[in-house]
Parts: sequence; structure tokens; C-alpha cells
Amino acid sequence: MALKLLIVDDDPDVLKVLKDMLQALSYEVLVVGDGQEAAGRIDRQKFDGVFVDAQMPGIDGFALARHIRASASNSSAPIIMLTGYDDVDTMRAGFKAGITFFLGKPPELARLNGLLGCLHSAMLREKRSYVRLPLRTVVTCEKGENRFTSMSLNISEGGVLLESSGGLTLGDEVNLTLSLPQSPGLLNLRTIVIRKEPPDCVALHFVDLPLEDRNAVKDFIAGRVKE
Repeated sequence: MALKLLIVDDDPDVLKVLKDMLQALSYEVLVVGDGQEAAGRIDRQKFDGVFVDAQMPGIDGFALARHIRASASNSSAPIIMLTGYDDVDTMRAGFKAGITFFLGKPPELARLNGLLGCLHSAMLREKRSYVRLPLRTVVTCEKGENRFTSMSLNISEGGVLLESSGGLTLGDEVNLTLSLPQSPGLLNLRTIVIRKEPPDCVALHFVDLPLEDRNAVKDFIAGRVKE
């Protein structure tokens, strides 16, 4: 599963060079020519890393970095600032805005490879923390005296989606029991209902999982999200 990167720059030549380089390295790449459109993409989509130009009309790279750090889904994604300026003030402003690394313009393959080598593990962890993987397994649900079974549809490190709600409503705290493929024993998971989807699906967020159960979910995700 390829890591997904967003590149934001108002220079079409820079966009093309970076896109070609990154696609050759097997990354999935989306390029955007202005900060306003990029901010909308950040609000609607999940990215494993973002490249931002320092100087752009409208929303520049510093403002866009702050927008990313305040976003719901991309707040912890690594941000690489593209800049021809390497003075202390520029770097200080960038780090304050949430920049992770700087990359000089025009981008050079050797420097890009070195930077990605540093960031790859962080981007992979970012993907694993959000990716939802299909999972069809029986789930036993308990809320007080209410006990029923449902089937899971998918799972992430943060929660699970069930195909039937059993009458659960938003905010309900529910204890789940389920098994994962190639994982010994049953997992006992404390959850809370955070979303309902038609026709009767319900999304539950994991709460204070025991370390053993949390690691079992992470291992399941990691085994299917390859580098």
C-alpha cells in the first residue's frame, strides 16, 4: 500500500520534478498549485506527508503548515517545506509553524532520498494509525444488560466499524470481544460510539486499551500495510 504525499507549489516545473521523482520511488503523489486548494484537500483527505512551498500567493507555506497542524486527520503528518531561503529566520518561522524538515529548491534527488530515508518510518506509522483494513469477524457487544453479536466491517488502530448497531446510540460505552486472524486468544476492547452510518452501521473508537490488546491490533495493521 503506497504512502500518499501531497505537494503544494505555485511553480509547475517544481511540481513536475518532485512528482516524477517521488512516483519513481513508488509513492502515490497528488500535486496542487495553490495554498487555498491545498487547505481544502487537507480538510477532506488523509495524507502521509506534505510538501509545501514557503512563498505562495494567498495562503503561503507557513499558514498552510499551521492549517495542517490544526486539521483533524493530518495534524501529525510530516511537513517538508520547499524553499530557496535557508536563513535562520526562515527556519525558525517554519519550525514554529510546524515544519518537520526543509528541502532546498530546485529539489535534488540525492537530498530527497536522504530526507525520505529519515521520514519513511514516521510516514509509515502515520498511515498505519489511520488506515482502515477490511475485517470480517464476529464481535460480541455488551452495554450494561444489553448483549448482542454483530459483524465487523473494518478495523484501524483507532477503532472498528460494525455492520449492525444493536440499538446503540452516539456516546454509548460498549465492551467488545473479538478475535483477529493469526492472533491467539480473544481481545477485550473498551469502546465508545462515535458515528452511525446507514443503513445500521456503527463506528466505535477504542478507549484505554490494555497494552497487549493495543499491540495485537497494531501488529494486525502493520502486517498488512507494507513499506
